[in-house]
Amino acid sequence: MKGTVYKSTGSWYTVKTPEGVVYECRIKGKFRIKGIKSTNPIAVGDRVSFELEEAGDETYGVIHEIRDRENYIVRRSVNLSKQVHVIAANVDQVFLLITLNNPKTYTIFIDRFLVTTEAYDVKTVLLFNKIDTYNQDELAEIRYLAELYRKIGYTCLGISAKEGTHVDRVKEMMIGKTSMFAGNSGVGKSTLINAIEPSLQLRTAEISEMHLQGQHTTTFAEMFDLSFDARIIDTPGIKGFGLVDMEKEEIGDYFPEFFALKQDCKFNNCLHIDEPQCAVKKALEADEVSWSRYKSYLQIVSGEEDTYRDDEFEME
Repeated sequence: MKGTVYKSTGSWYTVKTPEGVVYECRIKGKFRIKGIKSTNPIAVGDRVSFELEEAGDETYGVIHEIRDRENYIVRRSVNLSKQVHVIAANVDQVFLLITLNNPKTYTIFIDRFLVTTEAYDVKTVLLFNKIDTYNQDELAEIRYLAELYRKIGYTCLGISAKEGTHVDRVKEMMIGKTSMFAGNSGVGKSTLINAIEPSLQLRTAEISEMHLQGQHTTTFAEMFDLSFDARIIDTPGIKGFGLVDMEKEEIGDYFPEFFALKQDCKFNNCLHIDEPQCAVKKALEADEVSWSRYKSYLQIVSGEEDTYRDDEFEME
């Protein structure tokens, strides 16, 4: 039998067949997927083959094959730095929710996330949430950031999940697709999903006033079929986004604005740091490339952890 993984809790997997029948499944043996050392061999969105087995009065599935993935999104495992955690597989697009404050989304987090989605060929849309809560200065900063990423080629949209502002436009982009929603804890993923499909009634939580951080309301990824020919993958809130091993020379290729200039650099393996006649540095000095993006690039190339400072979200 064949089906798609809709939910994973670590040892059990909820799998739905093309006919809409749902089975609880387990893994048979160990899975190695193209050399990926993963903490979770099977992810939500995976297409699998399984066989039914009976134990007493219960029937459950045993997964014996994972079919080839079109793409997947990974991050470095929090506790096992040499392993990766596959967040979701076979995703048509990702909506990354961003908030200016309460909680603050740092540009280094946005850029690390975008490097990963570029590397694994997943379209990403940036949703600037909670626009109903910002004053004029904060709205101006949101517009600045949205224009920064729009110039690079990313679709950006200001929304209010709580007030329903532009939720209809998000729904339009979702029709006929499998979309993943991601972001820091507390940015409003569950609130937005409930606004898109109220019948889901996902649990939401208030922001912790003591630390201005979100409360984890989703503890594992889960996919839902929606009423308007769309599927959504809700993911746990992510505090940091550890990148999986990449060669220094390839990181610049996942910054689209750097990649576009690469052919004009004197050296084809230019790291855009100290090399002479570097087109990226020249564009940077001419304010044609964002300094915040360049700082993110330097941090990623240097192998620094995804730590944030309060000044990293400010405009240059």
